Amino acid sequence: MRGAGAALGAAGLAAFLALGEAVPRLGLVKEEYLPPTSRIAGALGREAADGAFWTALGDTLTGWALGLALAVGAGVAAGVVISVVPYLREATASTVEFLRPIPSVALIPLAVLLYGTGLRSVLLLVVYASFWQVLVQVLYGARDVDPVAEETARSYGLGAWARVRHVLWPTALPYVMTGVRLAAAVALILAVTAELVIGAPGLGARIAVAQASQAVPEMYALVVVTGLLGLLINVGARAVERRALSWHRSVRGEVAV
Repeated sequence: MRGAGAALGAAGLAAFLALGEAVPRLGLVKEEYLPPTSRIAGALGREAADGAFWTALGDTLTGWALGLALAVGAGVAAGVVISVVPYLREATASTVEFLRPIPSVALIPLAVLLYGTGLRSVLLLVVYASFWQVLVQVLYGARDVDPVAEETARSYGLGAWARVRHVLWPTALPYVMTGVRLAAAVALILAVTAELVIGAPGLGARIAVAQASQAVPEMYALVVVTGLLGLLINVGARAVERRALSWHRSVRGEVAV
């Protein structure tokens, strides 16, 4: 089953690359706007041979990793505290619902005013966007705790920390891992967006320079790199999720299939 899925995926990718080569060659789109796949591949090879490309890649990954780590830590901690402290969830519900829909890109002027075009501006946007993905999932997971299990733990005299560890956390962990997977993708999007818009060092800034200098194949090559990064991050997040939830029935069922 998995082999067939991989083969279909490879076939779909090959068809997409062939289409990308044929469309500009047939004159359906001007090559200066959409270069053929072969030209983009050549530009990607030139980028890979440039040390500045790897520096930009490292800058993007640094902003992504630091921002994601901060968002996950803060989201899990805040979610657990809100879920455990009586009445705190009701007291913070309106605030969460007000702040969560605010687009992170709307904070770009604030980030620039506070931190300029450095790494801290990227982190502000990444953490803000990713934090809500984790927090909301932790709250959903805490809401799913079995009341009978909670009351049983209380009747056995377990303290608040013990109930979090043995009752709340096992129930919330699948939700947490979903939040981490979503936050990982959002963190990459915001890291590249911040670099692209405010000029922070990274792949986004390099894309902006390529676009401004009319280096169209190089621009598309860098866009391809960001897409590959997103794919690798998603695959890695799913692998971590399967490992962390190897005991959970959803993962056991997935493995069995």
